[in-house]
Amino acid sequence: MRALRYIGCLALLVAAAPSAKAEEVCRLEPAKLRFDDNYECFRQSENRKGLPAAFKFIPIDQNGQAFLSLGGEVRQRYEYTREPLFGADLQDESGVWLQRYTFHGDLNLGPHVRVFGQLSSALETGRAGGPNPVEENELTLQNAFVDLSLPLGTDTALTLRSGRQELMFGSGRLVDVREGPNVRRTFDAARATVEFPGWRIDVLAAQPRRPRPGIFDDESNEEQALWGVYAVGEDWLPFGAIDLYYLVYQNDAGAFAQGTARERRHSIGARFHGGKGGWDWNWEAIYQFGSFGDGTISAWSIASETGFAFEDRPWRPRIGLSANIASGDDDPADAELGTFNPLFPRGNYFSQAAVLGPRNFFNFHPFVTVRPADTWSLTADMNLYWRLNKNDGVYAPAGQLIRQPSGRNKRFVGSAVSLTSEYALAENLILTAIYSHFFAGDFIRATAPSEDIDFFELTFQFKF
Repeated sequence: MRALRYIGCLALLVAAAPSAKAEEVCRLEPAKLRFDDNYECFRQSENRKGLPAAFKFIPIDQNGQAFLSLGGEVRQRYEYTREPLFGADLQDESGVWLQRYTFHGDLNLGPHVRVFGQLSSALETGRAGGPNPVEENELTLQNAFVDLSLPLGTDTALTLRSGRQELMFGSGRLVDVREGPNVRRTFDAARATVEFPGWRIDVLAAQPRRPRPGIFDDESNEEQALWGVYAVGEDWLPFGAIDLYYLVYQNDAGAFAQGTARERRHSIGARFHGGKGGWDWNWEAIYQFGSFGDGTISAWSIASETGFAFEDRPWRPRIGLSANIASGDDDPADAELGTFNPLFPRGNYFSQAAVLGPRNFFNFHPFVTVRPADTWSLTADMNLYWRLNKNDGVYAPAGQLIRQPSGRNKRFVGSAVSLTSEYALAENLILTAIYSHFFAGDFIRATAPSEDIDFFELTFQFKF
């Protein structure tokens, strides 16, 4: 664990040092899942001068078919929440300091075999009552898998991946790595990926890992499982790309306002996304069916984000609107369940404050982003939340029920205004500041406690 921190300190020194001229031509663009990083630019020896370029592509054989790449991340985050959970949770005295350090190695043994491993250390200081499960994990093996790549023809390839791995599909509405919280989500999984012109198809069977706070003490969560198929067609439609998927989720102890029971849920969905002429869009529709205890499941969700960027105007403003809705349960006394389940979603689904989760809701979210400089962006936004069904409650991002319906007929849960500033201090060295104020709505006031929430976050993140 100390070794990871020493590596992190060294990485920060590298970030602060002047960049080599080669880096102006060959830049590392870290992916959200680091095993998706593209190292091709560093294959040429003249592009590997200076740090961290020198260890992004380390040839093992003479022709560079076998190589090793090293990288990692240092993230330091300070958070302060006044009146957490509307005053229902413990108040942190002076805020919380969250640290995350990762280090990975990507070993390519020619064009057909690849081994990827990643260590992660997440630490928490200052949380009243101690850290929650997504805040502290002293040391864990975050990723450890083997890829076997097989050509199936001139333009078709099959990749078989087995082992511990992070998963993310589409916009992360159903399956995401959970970047916001300190501890990222990972799975024990087997995955087959077929790629051919215009399409990528993934077939997977996975079981989430249950994070624990100690050293190498995580375990497979045997109560939950996920399997299915996810297909992406890049140029299949004239106005953008399409995702089509079928996922099956099983939870031996699914918990909703109706109660706790064994849940087996099938999700069928389609996502349309693209951009043209300054416009961009990301729309998704999901229908769910299955069983919950002795009853059946029938649930749904529609999510959308549409924006327009004025690239030829000063500060290049982008105006956007996100409108989202997900079903709730209409009668907690019967056996049928109508509450939508987002499965393994983003930890900060609506905002970094991570107060509410995407179940039984309607959300209206306008926002505007400006860029005073190439290295600096500012975003102002407003979120409005309602309960869709008055007989269902309000849920947290991880799915916990935070307010029972309690027979209240109020729909409005609340509104939040936020301001986010993101500034690039150097290449892949980002400073982010966020302030958010959540106004408690009629339903929260009717079920008490009902204090407004103030949230402040300052994050320093470097990827190398």
